Amino acid sequence: MAPIDGDREGYWGKPTATLDWCEENYAVTPYIAEFWNTVSNVVFFIFPIVTASYFLRDRVERRFLLSCIGFLAVGIGSWCFHMTLRYDMQLLDELPMIWGSCIFLYCIFECHSKRDEHSKGLIAILFLVCAVTTISYIIFVDPYLFQSHRQTTIL
Repeated sequence: MAPIDGDREGYWGKPTATLDWCEENYAVTPYIAEFWNTVSNVVFFIFPIVTASYFLRDRVERRFLLSCIGFLAVGIGSWCFHMTLRYDMQLLDELPMIWGSCIFLYCIFECHSKRDEHSKGLIAILFLVCAVTTISYIIFVDPYLFQSHRQTTIL
């Protein structure tokens, strides 16, 4: 958690996210809560866009293009979250990680299948995992899927 006494209130107001990383908030600019965490997400924009352009050129299967879109969604969500530290942007960060991971899992499990052959059962299971996770985030504001708190005392 970032040091509270050093935090500044910036353009996006007081953070509403359930977690705050170790970077001092609004230290570089009043428009970006966690500057370095935000800026480092630019790789999540470049890599999937370049890769998707190659996939489109080479006409690879749609599942691989979807994986690029999922990766880009993670980058956009993470950018927005670290820039604002708002809970709605935290959802935009964490939920694409779940959905994107399931797309990657689908690509891995289907790597030996024939072109345009789809496992409807696998799609259903992965979609169910994503849907349940999304619903849990909506119902329970702090589902602890990306964090766990364990307090330890050193004597």
